Amino acid sequence: MTRTALLVIDMQNSFLHPQGENFYPAAPEVLAPVQRLIAAARAAGAVVVHVADRHRDGFEDFEQIRLPRHCVHGSHNAAFYEGFGPVGTAREILIEKRRYSAFFATDLGLFLREQGVGRVVICGVKTNVCVRATTQDAFANGLQVVVAREATNSNRAHLAEATLEDIDRYFGRVVPLAEAEGMFA
Repeated sequence: MTRTALLVIDMQNSFLHPQGENFYPAAPEVLAPVQRLIAAARAAGAVVVHVADRHRDGFEDFEQIRLPRHCVHGSHNAAFYEGFGPVGTAREILIEKRRYSAFFATDLGLFLREQGVGRVVICGVKTNVCVRATTQDAFANGLQVVVAREATNSNRAHLAEATLEDIDRYFGRVVPLAEAEGMFA
């Protein structure tokens, strides 16, 4: 049986709080589906990786060549949205990233290999940016990749749909939420 981990991408105030600097109206639609996945993973004792996009205040950051400054470490925007983030159990960790992918310049790949993880279920925001980059790098790291369709979205619905099509064709599988929940049993 393949050991499965849950990667929860950028469930932060910046994207989800109505006053967040990167908030978009569809963002709250992922709250309940992501909570369902976290609950299923916790109930099964699976590894849950909470990923946070965080940047240093007052320093240059390559990502900001393409985006305005955002998710500055220690700010309200960089904090996890209420009800999200690690709860302090031994099966949950935090990965902070400064690029779109949760694998780039972090120890996520090493950590997952050490835990014997062969498959990741990926959820969070935004489908066409950080979810996609993480998915592509998970695939490149030799992991089976699953994205729960209802547990991700974007401020550009057409790009989210195109991205899910690409993920399903080239990197892994895009499945309904209920199927993803069952992968932790």
